[in-house]
Amino acid sequence: MTPFIRYPLLGLASLALAAPLPTTVLAQGGAGTIVTFIVPAGNFGSKNFTDVVVNTLGAAKQFCGVLDRAYQTDCLADRLNQMAEDIPEDSDYAEVRQVLAQASREMTDLTRRNRDRAQPRKTASAGGDSTRPLTPVAPDRLASVNAEATAILDRTQTLLLRSPDDESGKKLHYARIAEAIGSNKTLLRST
Repeated sequence: MTPFIRYPLLGLASLALAAPLPTTVLAQGGAGTIVTFIVPAGNFGSKNFTDVVVNTLGAAKQFCGVLDRAYQTDCLADRLNQMAEDIPEDSDYAEVRQVLAQASREMTDLTRRNRDRAQPRKTASAGGDSTRPLTPVAPDRLASVNAEATAILDRTQTLLLRSPDDESGKKLHYARIAEAIGSNKTLLRST
């Protein structure tokens, strides 16, 4: 089947997820990267789109991992929010979008309540940019903030893993995404 449309990666890939018939959409990623989504009618989502979500969550760990520990929790909140915004609202992944957005809000609120006023808020840049200035956590509260952020990620995983299954294979996709979310907890536990 010949691809018929080219769109920015995750920007309009929802066309493939929302289409009622088997569809191929070519989406461009980074420089020279081309990703093809093929979504058969009647099945949940797409393995390729789930791979994009999983890989983006893995990249969040790498991106935030190079930052000063004081900024890592808010960085992870920012990455989760960006991922949620990149998932089309009307796709099979709308529930994932909502769960990631909620986790992001909770983690952002957590870091703001525990802000280190001695350090500036700043935008991170490590092979990409944060979407907003990140809030540093006070050193004496870092361990408790990371523990609470880990609990937020645990709840996020649980919500995805408890999502009802159906014949379309949704549970398998959600389990892979939940595992990728869980891998980010190591960032919060590292010293």
